[in-house]
Amino acid sequence: MNLHDAVRAAFAPEGVLARTVDEFHPRSGQTDMALAVAEAIEQRSVLVAEAGTGVGKTYAYLVPALLSGERVLLSTATKTLQDQLYGRDLPRLIEALGLPLRAALLKGRASYLCLHRMELARQEGAMAAPQAAFALARVERWAQQTRSGDLSELPGLDERSPVIPLVTSTRDNCLGSNCPRYRECHVNLARREALAADVVVINHHLFFADLAVRESGMAELLPSVSTVIFDEAHTLNETGVQFLGRQLSTAQVLDFCRDLLACGLQQARGLADWQQLTADVERAARDLRLCAGRAPAGGSRHAWDGAAPEHIAADSWVLALGALQRACGEARAALEHMDELGPDFARLAERARALAALADFFLAERAPEAVRWLEVSQQLRLVESPLDIADAVQTRLLAPREGEVSSRSWIFTSATLGDDERLSWFTEPCGLGDARVLRVDSPFDYARQAAVYVPRQLSKPNDPRHSDEVAALVARLAPVLGGRTLVLTTTLRALRSISAGLPQLLPPDCGLQVLSQGQLPKRELLDRFREGVLPGQPGCVLVASASFWEGVDIPGEALQLVVIDKLPFPPPGDPLVQARSRRLEAAGRSPFNDYHVPEAAVALKQGAGRLIRRVSDQGVLVICDTRLASMGYGRRLLAALPPMRRLANEAELDQRLLDLTTASTTDPV
Repeated sequence: MNLHDAVRAAFAPEGVLARTVDEFHPRSGQTDMALAVAEAIEQRSVLVAEAGTGVGKTYAYLVPALLSGERVLLSTATKTLQDQLYGRDLPRLIEALGLPLRAALLKGRASYLCLHRMELARQEGAMAAPQAAFALARVERWAQQTRSGDLSELPGLDERSPVIPLVTSTRDNCLGSNCPRYRECHVNLARREALAADVVVINHHLFFADLAVRESGMAELLPSVSTVIFDEAHTLNETGVQFLGRQLSTAQVLDFCRDLLACGLQQARGLADWQQLTADVERAARDLRLCAGRAPAGGSRHAWDGAAPEHIAADSWVLALGALQRACGEARAALEHMDELGPDFARLAERARALAALADFFLAERAPEAVRWLEVSQQLRLVESPLDIADAVQTRLLAPREGEVSSRSWIFTSATLGDDERLSWFTEPCGLGDARVLRVDSPFDYARQAAVYVPRQLSKPNDPRHSDEVAALVARLAPVLGGRTLVLTTTLRALRSISAGLPQLLPPDCGLQVLSQGQLPKRELLDRFREGVLPGQPGCVLVASASFWEGVDIPGEALQLVVIDKLPFPPPGDPLVQARSRRLEAAGRSPFNDYHVPEAAVALKQGAGRLIRRVSDQGVLVICDTRLASMGYGRRLLAALPPMRRLANEAELDQRLLDLTTASTTDPV
């Protein structure tokens, strides 16, 4: 039986999935996508597949990949999704299909405990604060029993804990094979398991980090696989751009200073003036930071086309960056002749050399085909990157590598990849214009399950009163449902304004709790939000931005109202947005129609996708931007949304919310 027939049989009404997977039920769209994936695998071709929510795209790509018998690399957007694929979906399918396959999970080195760094943290006395010392002690106890070293397996460890960077390694400070704990290294163990597995689950950040520095030890993995699948592929371009350029941050410099001082005083006291060397580099980094002035809350990006970023005096900037380059060079000179003292000093010398080279790079003019900018927050981040990943995909992924006999199959999939038939929003910047494109609609009955409303009475989105009016509208609507409301904002300023104003605007006796992004770790916020439908628990309104627009799954009655404050156009002042717009103008195209509107359409579709997650879910989407009704492009943006019922006025909105309070949306088992 060929792969096409095996896949069709697996998805048949009486097939192996129907017999062994409780929640499986045949869906024509899922079968169509699975057959397209099978064809791409057999033909060693490229497939771009947009699969609407509810299609079941995970099984649609996993089943043909597993049945193919070939080695598979599977990349997804986040570590949480990695854990879900590796811990739930893959084991379930491998067992259901009866295949003798071995899967492995591989994350970036910052996810794994570094035994050497943990020992240094204890010796340095860096954990002076009682809470930090307690966290380190917990890590040390866990280190004695963990096999994987994956810190996500340590219960109760806050992802924002200051102990994490002290017990993990980076590409900068890893000692590699010279490390005294190399044989026990959790990163190397994970890599060895990945090389021995049939299916390897990674994330996009790791993939592009490895693509950018292929000599780092991962070079063996990609050439050994026949099929590469990118799930949540809509994040690929922005992720790739981060890694395919060059970056220098003051945080990176200060980390080097901390390690330099600790190693110098512990292992080579008296051989150099470590305190003075460290102080010189630190002072140079802080002087560079002072050049940029105060940063607004949430940070900002400054375009950088000349000698210095915009709004910064060129003379001061060049002087400060040159001082940093010299200070790093002096540290490198002091470290050069101390290799015999141990691998820590050899690695510190390499880091000093790399930092000096980066400073020198940013003192020179930027490459004409790249964009350069400065990110300003508590720290500085100097960035130069390509405008997109098209060239890298064409020349470094799709083109056969030297010594390779055959090409491989490439599968790119997501629920949202564009608003036209060719999915140009995704395929153009990713260099996939020649790929086969498949669009599979969601099986959900959106006209019955969901409604969308655009308030006409609100101020324009750039009016200072707008966020207050959105908060007032949420305060009126959320109590009707007893909470169950997610407010998605396009800016951190709106997030702060709405979350601060809501508690005062809610009726005093409604008993609702307002949750805000940043108040708790994301996982805890979502857990608390879901608990809002349980008896005895207060209902919740969650106000969030950024990462909550996608990858958030809250099925059932826990979420019945999604409110979006503004259309999510890309920020016009962002240097990357400006550079991409200029490139389109130079090509005789419209930046607004060909870039800004498609960006907003995809982001809006992602946000709206939080509402309906199961076939039995019901809810209302409210988009608080009058431009949807008043501007011509509003029709295009509304057309990009699932085919929800349009509510004409507030009376229909109120009635729809009342209907939701009497209808059960609990998902059947």
